[in-house]
Amino acid sequence: MGLRSPINETVAVAAAGEFAPVEVGPLSVWPPVVLAPMAGVTNAPFRSLCRNFGAGLYVSEMITARGLVDGHLKTSHLSHFGPDESPRSIQLYGTESTSVHRAVEMLVSEDRVDHIDLNFGAAIPLKPRLLADIVAAAVGAAGSVPVTLKFRVGTDDAHHTFLETGRIAQDLGAAAVALHGRTVHQLYSGQADWRHIAALKEAVTGIPVLGNGDIWEPWDALRMMRSTGCDGVVVGRGCLGRPWLFGDLATVFGGRPEDGGAEPGLPPTLGEVSEAMVRHAKLLVAWAGPHGIKDFRKHTAWYLKGYATGPAARRDLQLITSVDDLSQVLAGLDASLTLDPESLRIPRSHRGGPRRVVLPEGWLDNPDDPTPPPAEAEILVSGG
Repeated sequence: MGLRSPINETVAVAAAGEFAPVEVGPLSVWPPVVLAPMAGVTNAPFRSLCRNFGAGLYVSEMITARGLVDGHLKTSHLSHFGPDESPRSIQLYGTESTSVHRAVEMLVSEDRVDHIDLNFGAAIPLKPRLLADIVAAAVGAAGSVPVTLKFRVGTDDAHHTFLETGRIAQDLGAAAVALHGRTVHQLYSGQADWRHIAALKEAVTGIPVLGNGDIWEPWDALRMMRSTGCDGVVVGRGCLGRPWLFGDLATVFGGRPEDGGAEPGLPPTLGEVSEAMVRHAKLLVAWAGPHGIKDFRKHTAWYLKGYATGPAARRDLQLITSVDDLSQVLAGLDASLTLDPESLRIPRSHRGGPRRVVLPEGWLDNPDDPTPPPAEAEILVSGG
C-alpha cells in the first residue's frame, strides 16, 4: 500500500465509471490528467519520461508567438516534438492577435501540433476585448486543431477575471479551459483555492474545465475533481522529481473509464529514483547536446527531496559535467533508502510569492480598450 499524507487518509480510489475522459476537441484524454507547461522543464525529454510512466496530455513549455513567427532559433527548437509524441501539444503566449494568428497558422499548416494551449496567466484578462481578439485569432487559425486556455484567478484579490475569461473562451470556440487556483499576486505562495475552480465549472458548462494547483499526490486529483466537479486536473510542480506521479494517477483512476482504480504501490527506493535520473539525463543530453547535463543539475535536488542522502551528495550533483559523473555520484548512495512520508507535500521548484504585480502604465484605465501592451511591457504581463 502506498504512502498518504493525513489530508488524503480517507480518499477512495476512483469507482468504475466515476470519471470520464476529457474531450478536448477530437482528443480524448484518459486518465483526465494534463502536464502543466513549465518553463525550462517540460521540454521533449521530460515529456517523454513522464509519458513512459502514465498516460495523459503532455504540454510543451510555453513559447512566444512572436518568437515563433520571427524564427527565433531557441523558440523553434522548443516547438518541436519527439518522433513518438502523440498527441503533440504546445503552449503559446502572445499579447496581440496578429502574431498569435500567424503562429497558430504556421503550426497548423505545417502539421506540427494536435493541440494548442494559450497562456493568459497575468494581465491580458483585465482587458476582455483584447483577450477576445487573441482567442478569436487563435481559434480562427487553428481549424480542427483544438485551442484551450490556461489562466489564473486574477491579478490579485481586487481583480478576479477568471469567470469572464472562461465565458469568453467558451463563446469563441475554445475546446477547454484550465484554472490555476491562485492569483498572480500569490504566485506560488499559500494554498490554491479550489473553490474558484468549482465556481468556474458552474459558470462554464459547454466545454471541459480543468483544475490546477497543489496536486502533490494522486489522491489530490481525486479530491479536486470530487469537490469542484471539474473534468480533469493539470499537474505542475507535483511531478518535478516525481515523474512517476503520472503512473500513480493512472492507477487511482483505473486503466479504463469503466474500470475502478487501485491503490498505488510504495514510492520508489533511491535506487529506482537513480535509474529514472540517469534515464532523464540521457534523454536531455541527446536532445540538447553536452550542455544538457548542466540543465539537468536543477532536477537533482527535486529528485532527492525526501531521501536522506546528505548535503555532500547534493553538492556533488551540482558539479556534474556528464552522465558518467551523475552515475558515479548516484552509485555512492544507499540504493535502499526510502522516501520520508513527511516530504510528500513539500514544494519543489517555485515557492515565491506573494509578489507585487506590475502592469503597463494606464492598463486599468479602460478595460474595453483592445490595444495590446507595448513590446517592452510584455514581460510584465506574462506568467502562468
